[in-house]
Amino acid sequence: MASKPMMVESRGVTLRDFAIFQLKLTLDGFKDMVVFGLSIGAIILDFIAGRGRRPRLFYSVVRISERFDAWLNLHGVARKLEEEGSSDGFFGVSEAGSDSLIGQIEQLVRGGDTPKRSSQEDDGDR
Repeated sequence: MASKPMMVESRGVTLRDFAIFQLKLTLDGFKDMVVFGLSIGAIILDFIAGRGRRPRLFYSVVRISERFDAWLNLHGVARKLEEEGSSDGFFGVSEAGSDSLIGQIEQLVRGGDTPKRSSQEDDGDR
């Protein structure tokens, strides 16, 4: 099985994707610390209040953590980038405004899926 060639992006796109990945790693680490403490508290409360028969709080923490992981989608964009390829890095394989961190960042930065034209591109049109 032949491996695909490595993606080559511009420095600006690579730097932007690096910053986004660092943000995602930070959020994921913070989430892990919070969920660790919450899950311990939840299981203790579940055992005290329901004598362990109905661990509602614990499973609520698990569901919240799972939804956060789906929103964060730490490595999903990288897999899509390998499969589909893009000249626009993470933004090229995401949908602006989608229910994910990348989609929300793209919507905030660009206002949509299309990159804003730079002044260099405008100068080239003259």
